[in-house]
Amino acid sequence: MHIPPEQLEFTFVRSSGPGGQNVNKVASKVQLRWNPGTSGLLSSEVLQRLETLYPSHFTKDGNLLVTSQKTRDQLKNREDCLEKLQNMLLKASQIPKKRIPTKPTKGSIRRRLEDKEKNSQKKQERKKSGNWD
Repeated sequence: MHIPPEQLEFTFVRSSGPGGQNVNKVASKVQLRWNPGTSGLLSSEVLQRLETLYPSHFTKDGNLLVTSQKTRDQLKNREDCLEKLQNMLLKASQIPKKRIPTKPTKGSIRRRLEDKEKNSQKKQERKKSGNWD
């Protein structure tokens, strides 16, 4: 999926990552904002899946916020943000498989009932042997 560059808003802030004194001078952390609701590129189902998969990435006004401060290089962090956004959109565009509930096997039912019977007999024997008077 290709998002027009004019819909993406990049902001650069000071990173809290590695870099020593360089951190105090250079804004290498990248924040990418995009409003998928107003862009018109996503269907309502994909947008809903995106919101359920990544609720912490959405702001109150509906913007998708992706950040990166992996490296000390602003350009690499910008590319990382775009890659993260691409992966998020790919994951949201995939329709999840519907779960088909399975029944327990006859053997597992039989084993469970046998275990219950053993525990029941064990507790019945404790009652018989306990002479507390």
